[in-house]
Amino acid sequence: MAIETREDLQEHLQWAMQVELSTIPTYLYAMYSIEDEHSDPYKLVRSIVVEEMLHTALVANLNVAIGGQPAFYDEAVMPSYPMDLPHHKPPLRLNLQPCSIEFIEGVCMPIEHPRPVDGLPEDDDYETIEQFYLAVEHAIESLDQREPLFETPRVARQMMDPSYYAPVEFDVEESGGLRPVTDLESACLAVETVIHQGEGLRDEHWADPGHHELTHYYKFKQIADGTYPLGTVRPVPTNPTRDDFDPALRPVAELFDAVYSYTFVLMDEIYSTTDREEKDALVANLYVLMSGVLGRIARYLTSRPAADDTDVRAAPTFEFYRFEEPSKAATEIRELAAAVASNHEELAIIETLVKRL
Repeated sequence: MAIETREDLQEHLQWAMQVELSTIPTYLYAMYSIEDEHSDPYKLVRSIVVEEMLHTALVANLNVAIGGQPAFYDEAVMPSYPMDLPHHKPPLRLNLQPCSIEFIEGVCMPIEHPRPVDGLPEDDDYETIEQFYLAVEHAIESLDQREPLFETPRVARQMMDPSYYAPVEFDVEESGGLRPVTDLESACLAVETVIHQGEGLRDEHWADPGHHELTHYYKFKQIADGTYPLGTVRPVPTNPTRDDFDPALRPVAELFDAVYSYTFVLMDEIYSTTDREEKDALVANLYVLMSGVLGRIARYLTSRPAADDTDVRAAPTFEFYRFEEPSKAATEIRELAAAVASNHEELAIIETLVKRL
């Protein structure tokens, strides 16, 4: 589908968000399966996930700036596994699966592969993500020449404060951060940040001009080639569902899915409000869930047998959780967390954290 109008561009930016969102659980699931959460492979994958989240926000900012409204909490938007990487040709299958060298080489590196030297922009059926984003960037420049795209960029609706994002280990600030989109220059900068963090700064291996951060492709390559040995991996299943687990663990997995789904509800709210204090509070809640809650639940699950008489561990399932009323999702999560804490005392901290929502 060619990008010929503002509406086409808005649709492609929604696609771009879904591309980014589809990679995050795939990478997180593999990361959670790594036994040593203080190891370099664990931190490398985490550094990539953090930047995929940044890319999602940058693309959403761009969509808002041209008059669109990004959609998050929607069963048609949230990824469901197994699935193909959206709009990629040939199909590239994404699963929730334990980390392994085969997974890194067969899934992660192809996702992040730099475009061929002669690779042209591709607005659909793209060979590499970089070619897709190049098509988006060219369309932005072309459309803005015909009719200004950024006359009313609606900055107050965007994630506009750079302090909302901070790089983690293996990332550096100089490779790019969170900025509002206000004009053609900042729009192109947002796209370029996505490209050079993922696939490369021109034909180099680096995400930043000072050569302190490798691109996602070359971060994964450091695991694949043994620069950072993978180490022990927990035997988690591929593409599990909550029903696959011991009944005592299903409420824990359900709580993970509810919290995960609630992050999408929060993103919808963040991009709907123009009240700065409300936005700050929503972003703070988002980070509590992402940094303090999801990882704890996931690591608890992967430390427990999925069922009796098996060595396979339980794991987060990243399933869509349907809230009775999304506007009251926090209340529902607090109730789920209280029930889990009553039976899994190691997760009592989760009940304490979600009380703040």
